[in-house]
Amino acid sequence: MIPKLHFVSKAKTVALHVENIQKACSSGIEAVQLDMEHILKRDKLKLAQDVIKITSHFQTRLFIKADYKLAIEIKADGVYLDQNDASPTLVRKHLFAWQSIGATAYTLEDCQELIAKEVDYIGLGPFKISESDNNQLVALGYNGYTAITDILETETPILGFGKVTTNDVKGILETGVSGLLVSEAIKSDFSSIKEFHKLLNAGSSMEMQHKF
Repeated sequence: MIPKLHFVSKAKTVALHVENIQKACSSGIEAVQLDMEHILKRDKLKLAQDVIKITSHFQTRLFIKADYKLAIEIKADGVYLDQNDASPTLVRKHLFAWQSIGATAYTLEDCQELIAKEVDYIGLGPFKISESDNNQLVALGYNGYTAITDILETETPILGFGKVTTNDVKGILETGVSGLLVSEAIKSDFSSIKEFHKLLNAGSSMEMQHKF
């Protein structure tokens, strides 16, 4: 079972990663994605070891971004792969059977490919982008999410990402997306974790009612 809310820790220093993850876990987060893009290679193992001590204490799931070998070494709950990372099919051969794989998708075709590769969950986005995002990605918004989930009809959990705030949750859940990968909104207010959980769980209750 993949948690519905993941805090993506993207800090630029080791100390900030540890501080933010400690705060997120203390505030009730169920899953952390550790993105060490800004961390020196020599510091990554020690950071990952320190983080898994925190997440284990709080019984929080830990997913390592990109570095599946490190995820294996520290026995993290799984790994999260961007499109430029190793293929989920290759990574699966190396992971422990109980470790999960999440991966990024930007389009319907991306989702279909990842489902064929049997990932455990998909991060679909971006939901929104800001002017400072210097890239070629298109914001999917509610309409984009709905268009993709209507065709997919998959049991694979789809988690939205991209500037998501608590104000967006209700609308996102109505599109068929079942969870969220959140960085900035949580980092700016760790108490928002409780509100995210409340909204996500209310959404799943509504979903169950519709099924019956």
